[in-house]
Amino acid sequence: MSDNSIMVHERLAIVGLDTGAQPITNEDNSIALAVNGEIYNHKLLREKYPDYPFKTFSDCEVVIPLFLEHGADAPKYMDGMFAFALYDSKEDRIIAARDPIGITTLYMGRSSLKPNLICFASELKCLVDECDQITAFPPGHVYDSKTDQITRYYEPKWWDPSVIPTKRADLTLIRETLEKAVRKRLMSEVSYGVLLSGGLDSSLIASIAARETKFAAPEDPVDRHLAGVDAQGRLINTSGTRLHSFAIGLEGAPDLQAAQKVAKFIGTIHHEHHFTIQEGLDSLRDVIYHLETYDVTTIRASTPMFLLSRKIKAQGVKMVLSGEGSDEVFGGYLYFGAAPDKESFHQECVQRVKNLHYADCLRANKSTMAWGLEARVPFLDREFLDVCMNIDPQDKQITPEHIEKHVLRAAFDTGDYLPKEILWRQKEQFSDGVGYGWIDGLKDAAEEHVTDAMLANPKPHWGQDIPKTKEAYWYRCMFDELFPQPAAATTVMRWIPKADWGCHEDPSGRYVKSHSAAVEK
Repeated sequence: MSDNSIMVHERLAIVGLDTGAQPITNEDNSIALAVNGEIYNHKLLREKYPDYPFKTFSDCEVVIPLFLEHGADAPKYMDGMFAFALYDSKEDRIIAARDPIGITTLYMGRSSLKPNLICFASELKCLVDECDQITAFPPGHVYDSKTDQITRYYEPKWWDPSVIPTKRADLTLIRETLEKAVRKRLMSEVSYGVLLSGGLDSSLIASIAARETKFAAPEDPVDRHLAGVDAQGRLINTSGTRLHSFAIGLEGAPDLQAAQKVAKFIGTIHHEHHFTIQEGLDSLRDVIYHLETYDVTTIRASTPMFLLSRKIKAQGVKMVLSGEGSDEVFGGYLYFGAAPDKESFHQECVQRVKNLHYADCLRANKSTMAWGLEARVPFLDREFLDVCMNIDPQDKQITPEHIEKHVLRAAFDTGDYLPKEILWRQKEQFSDGVGYGWIDGLKDAAEEHVTDAMLANPKPHWGQDIPKTKEAYWYRCMFDELFPQPAAATTVMRWIPKADWGCHEDPSGRYVKSHSAAVEK
């Protein structure tokens, strides 16, 4: 706290357990830093600043020497998921930034009554009472109070959807880059695990993590004070070396059966949890409160994840790996099969990746962090994105000969990562795979809460953002009760499949023709 600034931080300690309390300050306390996230290249960055007097073993402290050298360009050198605010009292300067894809949440608020006020927070609820202008801080951007401007620092070649890649898929490079991405994300001083739905994405991450965990404790002497990947590419951990996997679903759910098969194949300590439709319905209000959204797809998928996260944290685990991002990168949603050409396919992939912070990243972050559990997502690794978003979309397209994400599947079709029936299993969206009765239960409950007359008469303050189903109407009403301030809804974006590709208005994968055909077989 200073004359004109306040910084508050609630820490989930995973690296630098005993020394990483925040806000972190420099030697003369002129710079204060609050970070939510993980900086995976912190060991390498520390080596670049041998003369800087580090106070902690936290991965986050490297942001300060980066700022001292590079100013507002500091985020360009950070490999990780993060949202941070830094205050330099000597310059009376604030720097705030968010990771390239928006894995970690960050909001920015202003007040028309206090023009000089600017606020940053990890949650919307921290700002709604003080700010009447709130935005979801854009991923890959940095704010500098010196100019009072938000500028983009992350500008990969593939970010421009009009540039269609022509490089053919390199299966070995895809495999090795994803393995490296998983290895980075296993830096930890606490017990960790993996969310295992039994689908392709989570199963691949679990398989790689199981392998990497076995090699996380090399026999030769290493610096055990700093968890992470060293200059030789070795993973150094101070936590245990046994990998736990976690699954959730209704009794008899397809995901649970597939997850058991994967866990047995890769040798994890597997934990299977069940929930009932009523337990899910009873949690909806809490889910919307923590997620701060009324998007149908996000709420459907987040409720089981929210319930599972509570159970995982109760078992003493504080960090998990998760499979978000693969469907956007590879065009894995079944509706991508309706893409009219490879150019449209690629452009939709780019748009979905750009919007991840409104949907899957938001879900993975908030439904886990509600219980003090951190989710890390290897598929959104910067290097992995550079490899896979620059693949000729013709290699990714869904055709009668090629199932969705066939490039990713082929990269790991070596016989020792996953059973064939899992590696080539058709896509199930998480809200479907936990049990088809879950979505049906939500729709039935919405019928009880929303009448035909209510649906036909949307509330005036909704403007053009009008719910088309009773389920969507119900969620919007709960959101408005929890966040009645007008600025709150401006941060929400709804996930909607491509109507111009002939897709069903319900976002569930069950309504895609290719899914129906597979079920009938």
